[in-house]
Amino acid sequence: MKPTTIIYWTRACLGVATALICALLSAVASISFLNGVTIALLFYIITYYVYKRLFLIKVEKSSKIFTTGIGAYFLAWIVAWTMFYTLIFKTAG
Repeated sequence: MKPTTIIYWTRACLGVATALICALLSAVASISFLNGVTIALLFYIITYYVYKRLFLIKVEKSSKIFTTGIGAYFLAWIVAWTMFYTLIFKTAG
């Protein structure tokens, strides 16, 4: 599999995992949407540095590592956070 394909799909899955973390933090610590966005950005930046160490030699430009999967990550994050948030607060209320 190509490195960009690995980056894309792992970021999409990490978007869902980050959404679960944000939803759980919303239930426990009642974080705001802006704090959730900050958490999502933090996780995305962390993945950039991890992938840069792993795939810099295999990808033609480091900017490709940064931009690959950005849409999938944030779309998966916002959709999954909405679903998890709804599930947590509908079942609790």
